[in-house]
Amino acid sequence: MRTPSPSPLISTQDLADRLGAPDLRIIDASWWLDGRNAHADFQAERLPGAAFLDLEAVSDPASPYPHMLPTPQAFAETMGEMGIGESDHIVVYDAQGLFSAARVWWMLRIMGAGCVRVLDGGLPKWRAEGRPLERGAIASGKSSNFHAVFEANAVVNLEQVRQALGGRIQVVDARGAPRFRGEAPEPRAGVRSGHMPGALNLPFGQLLNADGTMKRGAPLEAAFRDAGVDLGPPVITTCGSGVTAAILSLALEELGLRSRLYDGSWAEWGSREDVAVEVG
Repeated sequence: MRTPSPSPLISTQDLADRLGAPDLRIIDASWWLDGRNAHADFQAERLPGAAFLDLEAVSDPASPYPHMLPTPQAFAETMGEMGIGESDHIVVYDAQGLFSAARVWWMLRIMGAGCVRVLDGGLPKWRAEGRPLERGAIASGKSSNFHAVFEANAVVNLEQVRQALGGRIQVVDARGAPRFRGEAPEPRAGVRSGHMPGALNLPFGQLLNADGTMKRGAPLEAAFRDAGVDLGPPVITTCGSGVTAAILSLALEELGLRSRLYDGSWAEWGSREDVAVEVG
């Protein structure tokens, strides 16, 4: 069921107009699958007043799987140290355009942040438009209090996905088609190639325009329908490690639809021997 709500995306112009607002908090959530040093990039170039969030550092250190959600307390402590409260107007961006920012948007949302949006087109679009940037090391800012209220039903585990497959709930995988079909090796050791039986494949890049912004309206709906997704029944999003699955969740939110995200994603499913894997 669609629920009309403000867009989870914010344009570069709208953010530029808000720069300097006392309740505005900007987060650089850049992360690279190849291990590139996102913090070094942040120090070299960032949006004015932005703080850097290390996706690895804010994940559960006890989990054998990457990027798993931390406890609400640990997340709240990290946000507080960054000077971010749950009632702030939070804008998240990343250096790839629209990639890891969606994951941090999703984390903030399910941890109780009331107003969080993703910069549409991210740093590349902001830079291409000649908008202001900061460079160099930054001084520590003031701390804040973030009161986390965890939305547990927004997250699903392996058993819930297993029960959903083949039923009315759709499981949609954001990985590229070669990985989904098992034609390309997984980037993580010990993880089988292929996909969950009955899952649908919608590579996240198909939701984006050439400039890295997200499609809107009819073109966005068409991307889901072309992948075989029915926008009526519930959706569980998944990917390699829970990062790009959040792009699907962000796109569904843009369409007024809520989804749930499989946090373990293929990093968990593909490494387990007690679940089926399909190729082709």
